[in-house]
Amino acid sequence: MLRTTPLPANLRSPLGQLEATYEPGNGMFGLSLRHRGDELLAPGGIPLLHPWANRLTRELPDSPLVHRDDNGLPIHGLLAGSPHWRVFASTQWAIGAELDFGAHPDLLELFPYPHRLVLRAHVGTRSLTVRTTLVAGPDEAVPVSFGYHPWFRLPRVPRATWRVELPAMEHLELDELSIPTGASEFASGDCFVLGSRVYDDGYASVRRGARFALSGGGRRITVRLDTGYPCAQVYAPADQDVICFEPMTAPTNALVSGDGLTWAGPGSSYTATFSISVS
Repeated sequence: MLRTTPLPANLRSPLGQLEATYEPGNGMFGLSLRHRGDELLAPGGIPLLHPWANRLTRELPDSPLVHRDDNGLPIHGLLAGSPHWRVFASTQWAIGAELDFGAHPDLLELFPYPHRLVLRAHVGTRSLTVRTTLVAGPDEAVPVSFGYHPWFRLPRVPRATWRVELPAMEHLELDELSIPTGASEFASGDCFVLGSRVYDDGYASVRRGARFALSGGGRRITVRLDTGYPCAQVYAPADQDVICFEPMTAPTNALVSGDGLTWAGPGSSYTATFSISVS
């Protein structure tokens, strides 16, 4: 029987160097990731963005579930702070939780595709692995457009000195609302000092196993898109000492444009996995 876990789940690696905290009662929010006691996440944590990642140009009814950007576009899905997750497995180093999207009329009103989500997070010796499975209901296919938004920082290291590594991928042209226009150009892999650079850039054609990295002060954080994430967003605002490497199952606005959109057929599932390693 599924059970609720109102308290945060504190996960710890076998050797104790890496720790993570998840909040099942708050949208299965990744609240914290600590390496040797140092917090590597800004307050944004690691939220799941579902049923769409980033922005959407579709008109949606006013609802407390819908968050909007500065231009009024719906952003980051519907599950922020959701209390509907139920934990089915929990150990010292792992947690598994499920959300039955189709059981909640307020969610279906905004995204009318019955399905379940299963999220598993596991802390190993040097890495946090997050596996997400969307299971479509028996009668209807479900579009797959979820993603994650990890907010990274390097404690006690000035942002201007952070070193960033990006893989080779397609850089998407965005319009004034940060929506892909349909044009793109190939961007070769790059390694650079972040300095004063600002990012809110979308990418596609991300290869399986591609790595994004942040390093400085003797520490390296690597995000690997293990499977199921052919798209990504890189976000580094001018006014915050953070950088985000965001795994995405589809480009921004794919639910409207259809570009790069995958569907899980009736009764079938789609699984995507990414990992964050620290050394």
